[in-house]
Amino acid sequence: MLNNSLADNSSLENGRPEPNITALLPILIFLIIYLGSGLYYEYIHPIEGKMGFYITSVVVSFGIALITAFMQNRKLSFDEKINVCAKGIGNTSVTIMLLIFLLAGAFSGIATAAGGAINTANLLLSIIPADFSLVGIFLIACVISMSMGTSVGTISMLAPIALIIANNSGISVPLCAATVIGGAMFGDNLSFISDTTIVATKTQGVAMKEKFLANIKIALPAAVITVVVLIGISIHSEINLTDNLDFNFLLTLPYFLVFGLALAGINVFLVLLIGIILFIIFGVCFDAISYATAFEAMGNGTSSMFETIIVSILVASISALVKEHGGFEAILEYIRKHFNSKKGGMLGIALLTSFMDVATANNTVAIFAAAPIAKDISKEYGVTGRITASLMDTCSCIVQGIIPYGAQLLVAASIMGISSISIMPYLFYQFILTLFVAIVIIRAR
Repeated sequence: MLNNSLADNSSLENGRPEPNITALLPILIFLIIYLGSGLYYEYIHPIEGKMGFYITSVVVSFGIALITAFMQNRKLSFDEKINVCAKGIGNTSVTIMLLIFLLAGAFSGIATAAGGAINTANLLLSIIPADFSLVGIFLIACVISMSMGTSVGTISMLAPIALIIANNSGISVPLCAATVIGGAMFGDNLSFISDTTIVATKTQGVAMKEKFLANIKIALPAAVITVVVLIGISIHSEINLTDNLDFNFLLTLPYFLVFGLALAGINVFLVLLIGIILFIIFGVCFDAISYATAFEAMGNGTSSMFETIIVSILVASISALVKEHGGFEAILEYIRKHFNSKKGGMLGIALLTSFMDVATANNTVAIFAAAPIAKDISKEYGVTGRITASLMDTCSCIVQGIIPYGAQLLVAASIMGISSISIMPYLFYQFILTLFVAIVIIRAR
């Protein structure tokens, strides 16, 4: 009795609720609704012209999960639960993320409308010899994704070019698709304006530059080995790329400037604003856009971020309630029992983030959902914030770039007229990156 009393008092002094596995029910409900229906409509009962994992809205699925969270823990009144949600949503990191999402959307919209993305791709592809176009498309995807901060946007832009390479060579279409996806995930993982980078760094309270330096030690060697593999494939393939890819060099400058400023550690808000202004000026000067179309493009870009913003708010609310009800403590208790070292803590963070991505098919949402638990794990086992952010971002990008029901594979498959499953065996970068993550964890001290 005395020991139990002391444990209860200790729990109260630490401000932590008692571990409660049933508090994780909202997450299970989300998995059943979103992942279950996605698998059903993608592989069991597909609907023509629709992607199975986009029939059931992720917003609605999380909404039902939030209702479930509200129905738990009768010790708290409805108003008290609303207050818990408000504190979760009102977190400084969440507010910063929501504002950056809006700016990132505006930047992506104006960059695409002004022709900066396609001109940058064509410039790089024109520099690379035709015999190594497969390697080139990987490197181009890396650079464009780092500049744009979006893997799906990169894939949408480069998949048609990759299809041309496949049609004009002996290289298989799934291999070309996988090459684009690999490069896109490399850039998405490292980009300073990527949703995943923003969420991983802000939730763990670390600077983007610190996370980048930790990430590059894992991602760059994996990319180099991938390039070597692609060179080996190119040597045994006859490529004859005849299409003339035109570009305007000046329209590529804003992209490279934005990346340079971000790499220099300039505030992300300022970087995005400079990029937006430059694309408006350059786009208007070269008649790529008008004043009206520029603002329309920015509006469309910010609108494309609305679902991400809503999901972020819902996840913040659910996470706050699950934590308040003792769900995160239950996970931490399990990890403490099975992972008793720094290596175990790092492995726990990696597995947790990967699981969340398998469940949500969205790397940004996966990081956001796993972040509170990951932060507690990092404190418990002495894992630095930059390593935690790096592991979360890297593992979410690995899984997101492999699952056949994720947007990345589905978009590439749709554009290139193949099945997403046929791409999976050629995802060299993701598989190699997984190996390097394992090495980092094994070597941790």
